[in-house]
Amino acid sequence: KRDCKKRAAELHDELLFKQPESSHLGDCPICLIPLRIDGSNCKLLPCCCKYVCEGCCCANTKREFEMRLASSCPFCRSPAPTSQMEGEIIFREMNRLEMNDPVALGKVGVQCHKEGDYNGAFEYWTKAAALGDMQAHRQLSVLYHNGQGVEKDEKKELHHAEQAAIGGHPRARHNLGCLEGKRGRMDRAGKHFIIATKLGNDRSLENV
Repeated sequence: KRDCKKRAAELHDELLFKQPESSHLGDCPICLIPLRIDGSNCKLLPCCCKYVCEGCCCANTKREFEMRLASSCPFCRSPAPTSQMEGEIIFREMNRLEMNDPVALGKVGVQCHKEGDYNGAFEYWTKAAALGDMQAHRQLSVLYHNGQGVEKDEKKELHHAEQAAIGGHPRARHNLGCLEGKRGRMDRAGKHFIIATKLGNDRSLENV
């Protein structure tokens, strides 16, 4: 039994400390270029909830101008919103929530959190995390850390932070490094900081 637990811990660490191929945002679904971890080179399309790089958005705009086409989404070709408010309307009309789109669920969770509705944020982020959204996993770890909408729980905080880190979330990885450093486990902390640095996290670079 003891050997089984030891082997399970070893397998867990192998997965935890494996360098992710990309960040939690992944690649542009059109050109497959990796998206920046701060999201500065992409935009979230409200109709299909896809993150598309600026290059593909510009290329689509140029194509529409040259061919005199109506403005549309570069990914799903739905009519493009003319304002942020209209974008929110389309977001609702496309029933992304009813379709259990993890990005849509995560977005509503963020809005709930901003409004102080921590129970609502927990509900939406839990659904999004179950569907594989790494940002939702990180947000849940923060909720368990702060005790917002849930009781403080270090084990659940660690679980969600690790899931987000495995999925390529650099800030979650950095936070794990800080946590291990506080525990005095500098070898593990260093591994986390190196992985986060390779993903582009500047704060982790300062700790390497």
